[in-house]
Parts: sequence; structure tokens; C-alpha cells
Amino acid sequence: EVRLVESGGGSVQSGGSLRLFCVASGFRFNTYAMHWVRRPPGKGLEWVAGIDTDGEAEYAYSVKGRFTMSRSDDANAVYLYMDKLKPEDTATYYCAKALGHLLFRDTVPLERGQGTQVTVTT
Repeated sequence: EVRLVESGGGSVQSGGSLRLFCVASGFRFNTYAMHWVRRPPGKGLEWVAGIDTDGEAEYAYSVKGRFTMSRSDDANAVYLYMDKLKPEDTATYYCAKALGHLLFRDTVPLERGQGTQVTVTT
């Protein structure tokens, strides 16, 4: 059974930073690309970032230059470092498993964790 557990969310002032964590289990982690997606209050899910099995990451234009996604295959984990946070980054953030090793931008995979809340205040 695929299990994805996110942590690291919280409340931070605009301009601040947070690091999100996601620990995976139940599948061969090093053979899958991974994503972060988010759901802002009252809105649908949106893709934030993804990383392939070689560690190459891509980002949504709204977060590029501010967010950094990485992975540790030894730890079966992905991370999202978020810097220069803005109020519009407020959302529930989900770690998600891709269908395979390839990374496709702007995808919202079905296999996701329970999410971690990020709130950015002015």
C-alpha cells in the first residue's frame, strides 16, 4: 500500500521560509518521480513542483526561483524548501507519487498524502 506522510507546515509571515517533508513507503521509491501539489483555500488542486528519478526538478512559474524540491532515495523522502513566501502561497500542500519515473509538469497525481497546512500572513 502506497503511503505518503507530509509534515513541516505551519504559519509564517510573508517573506519567511518553511521546509516541507514527505516520507514515502509501500513502493520502490527510487523508481518514481514525485510531485508537490497544493490546494489554496476555496480553490482546486494546483501543481507546484516535481522531481524525476535523476533528481532533476521543475517548478510552476508562480514558485520558480522561490521553492526548491529535492529527494533522498536513501530516506524515501522528498522535500520542498519554500523561501520568500507570499500570502498567495497559503494552501494545503500534498506530496504525490507519479505514475512512473518520468516527470510531467502540471500533473496532479491521484496518489497523495493527507497534506500539511501552510499559512502565510501579512
